[in-house]
Amino acid sequence: MIDAPAARTLPAALALALAAAVSLGLARFSYALLLPPMRQDLAWNYVTAGGMNTLNAVGYLIGALLMPRLMRRLDARWLMLAGGAGAALLLALHATTRADALLALLRTATGVCSAASFVGGGLLAARLASRVPARSGLVLGIYYGGVGMGIIGSALLVPPLVDAAPQRWPAAWLVLALAAALFTVLTALGTRSLRAPPAAGAPRTHAALGGLALGLAGYTMFGLGYIAYMTFIITLLREQGLPSASVIGFYVLLGVGVVASSWLWAGLLQRHRNGRPMAILNALLALATVLPVLSARPLVVFVSGALFGGVFLSVVASTTALVRHNLPPADWPAGIAAFTIVFAAGQIVGPTVVGWIADGSGGLARGFVASAAVLALGALLAALQRALPRT
Repeated sequence: MIDAPAARTLPAALALALAAAVSLGLARFSYALLLPPMRQDLAWNYVTAGGMNTLNAVGYLIGALLMPRLMRRLDARWLMLAGGAGAALLLALHATTRADALLALLRTATGVCSAASFVGGGLLAARLASRVPARSGLVLGIYYGGVGMGIIGSALLVPPLVDAAPQRWPAAWLVLALAAALFTVLTALGTRSLRAPPAAGAPRTHAALGGLALGLAGYTMFGLGYIAYMTFIITLLREQGLPSASVIGFYVLLGVGVVASSWLWAGLLQRHRNGRPMAILNALLALATVLPVLSARPLVVFVSGALFGGVFLSVVASTTALVRHNLPPADWPAGIAAFTIVFAAGQIVGPTVVGWIADGSGGLARGFVASAAVLALGALLAALQRALPRT
């Protein structure tokens, strides 16, 4: 049974989850579904295709670097909502051009807005979780699991528009923009009671974050490794001949796994103050990434999608839990931003490198193997992260 404080907290957590759905689910991960028709219509190679997601990650890094300064001046809720509204507008602008340079600029700007929404929402989720310590892992899991709502929405909205006519991909961007605008309005309505006003004084995290260096390194490897799967998995499945209905089912299943992850891993995030949760989750992601390379059988592919979806956003949640468990509340904004920065840095390199590998003789399969190896390294680094002494 859910107690009264948790019952009051969960609706706000669900509203925050819609912000995560916009910032990553609609604004970033929908690109995997749009990549095959855009690549066909615009004659992109894999380097260009991956480069677009690299530029999105560059924008995300810029936004993440700006957020600590902005959160010392502005309420995090306002930043979250401004990021969501900006992302909705920019997604609509994707529908207005077929020029590579303009699309690259739009993907970069969308990344900036995504960071504002996701970091701001992450701080609000951490504050909300502190109200119900016994269910803090669940609250954080719901927030990050909200990305799955965006993935499911993308899977249901995009393929029906582009499967029959790839050149109609601009209409898909417009539909995604409308969904992002709706989700942002619902987030605004559901979070009216939440505030994270600017913190007084200078942040004190630099020395403390040094103690989390192995966690930061493991998370960098996560950013490097996971993004190739979320960029190219639909393209790989199309190349392997998976029917359109199966592709839609695969991506919906992946999104359902993301939503379910808030319940699957809440206890793990709540019990451990060290890097063990991140290590376990990175290792499972390495397995999920290599499965489609080992076999193109539908059962294996669907297991890969369910496992990947059920794990990858919980790695993100594990960093917020690590910050909450080891740093004082005044340091949470800069701590969350630091993990967001290394996450973004990994994503900058990942798509282009895997695209370069895929343009070689090994194709996408070799790129996926390289990503799995990077994730396994991330698991090892995270396993070495120890809890900081309590102060």
